[in-house]
Amino acid sequence: MSSTTPGPVERVSYFFGRSLPVEMRDWVRDDILGPGASRRYLVRWITPIIPFLMLFLLIPGPVWIPLAMMLLLLLPLIYFAVALMPIWQRHRLEQHGIDPTLLGAKARVRAERERLDYERRFGRAV
Repeated sequence: MSSTTPGPVERVSYFFGRSLPVEMRDWVRDDILGPGASRRYLVRWITPIIPFLMLFLLIPGPVWIPLAMMLLLLLPLIYFAVALMPIWQRHRLEQHGIDPTLLGAKARVRAERERLDYERRFGRAV
């Protein structure tokens, strides 16, 4: 393991909100903005709640009732986690001293590419 990749203890502390040393900024940027970042973010938000949701299975009765109760809590959790993801990403980037404007870089590049393509096909709009 190189010095620019966090060890197990550093990784766990990072998952709980602590900052990593400056030499790990590239790893942090890739973790927050790289491929699979959305999936990792959702897993980190959902995993801690799973044991509490499993407690609903202890409720007597048909199994669909506890499953429905779990779903009623899990769906809003996922909805709000997805809605708050850009805010969390911006916070983590700022926390590690990384430029938060990187957050919308892909969207800006795509919008510019679409604009240039539109202008190439239809001419400059007046």
